[in-house]
Amino acid sequence: MGGMLVFLGFIPKIGAFTTVIPTPVLGGAMVAMFGMVIAYGIKLLGNVDFASQENLLIIACSVGMGMGVTAVPDMFSHLPEGVKILTSSGIVTGSLTAIFLNIVFNVTKPTKQIKAVNNQISS
Repeated sequence: MGGMLVFLGFIPKIGAFTTVIPTPVLGGAMVAMFGMVIAYGIKLLGNVDFASQENLLIIACSVGMGMGVTAVPDMFSHLPEGVKILTSSGIVTGSLTAIFLNIVFNVTKPTKQIKAVNNQISS
């Protein structure tokens, strides 16, 4: 599907057609699209174990970083240009924070638990 859309983007008549779509129509489509993204995100959060402090920390830090970049746009202004691309958007910053913390807390933790159980069994 994505490949087909990229292919259609190279056809000038299709590109010209998309430029004549009225702004209110695009705005309505964006409201529906972002509403679906938010609804799906809430649905995904319904599957999260909120009894786990690690998961609460992941959510809090990622939302905080995302909103912080939005509220204070110059937060990462001292970083190199290549890194600023990743930190200029609250969505990207929050997502990267969530991915990183999820790896730290939920991917490496089971490995540590397995090693601890193995150590208890062997001793």
